[in-house]
Amino acid sequence: MQNTLQWYPGHMAKTRRLIEDNLKMIDVVVEILDARIPFSGRNPSFDDIIKNKPRLLVMNKADLADPLKTNKWIEWYGKRGLKVIPISCATGQGIGKVLSEARGTVREKIERDAEKGRTRTLKLMMVGIPNVGKSSLINRLIGRASTKTGDRPGVTRGKQWLRIKGDAELLDTPGILPPKFEDQASAMRLAYTGAIKDEIINRELLAYSLCEYLRDEYSAELRERYKLKEDISELKGYELLELIGRRRGFVISGGEVDMERAANMVLDELRGCRIGRITLELPEDISGTEPEA
Repeated sequence: MQNTLQWYPGHMAKTRRLIEDNLKMIDVVVEILDARIPFSGRNPSFDDIIKNKPRLLVMNKADLADPLKTNKWIEWYGKRGLKVIPISCATGQGIGKVLSEARGTVREKIERDAEKGRTRTLKLMMVGIPNVGKSSLINRLIGRASTKTGDRPGVTRGKQWLRIKGDAELLDTPGILPPKFEDQASAMRLAYTGAIKDEIINRELLAYSLCEYLRDEYSAELRERYKLKEDISELKGYELLELIGRRRGFVISGGEVDMERAANMVLDELRGCRIGRITLELPEDISGTEPEA
């Protein structure tokens, strides 16, 4: 991969300041994760910014993730005091729980205000890295397409207050990645899912790495998708990608495989869930780092 500084544009630094400046008026922070990368898909700086503010983790794209591994992550975060809701903005799974669970995290505060005769609007803040579906979730919550959405990182750029159902307001914020990644494995997982812009990554090298992960963790799904009859257990990433490309007929002059085309296909098919429901990390893959509740 190229220099990590290239994927931290100026608007991300501005977003951090936006979050810090508005946090005092917020009741609950709703942090959106990609269920396929439940740890690598979190910006560690959120822990420093949000500190002890009540927080709800919403694991979007659960319909694309391995359900058994999703349950492991829910348990792992739960042991650390963080409530997790798996959802899918594409199918509507779990959307109805988001607002009720957010209210539940500050129920005692709401009840104390009610005893004093105060009725107040629940104020939420939505945070997350790019391309996790924040705008899609907001549209689901308010029942109309009021925010700009897209399948590219960095679509939401400005501060947006929106009224949502049940006397609640939500502050949307643009997606924000860390300024750099100490753990390159996490950066690769982000790149697999498209959270880092493809333009700054060598997609062939990325596909080699992905093929090796799928070979080890989802061999049956990989073999089925690409009709691989050979023993692939010892193949290196580039060998596996070449085999896949040849099987799909991506052969160019001289009998060579168009590796760029094969790489683009594998990455696109992972992101589109055509290889299978894939989760790219497990709690036991994470060492030396603990989330703060």
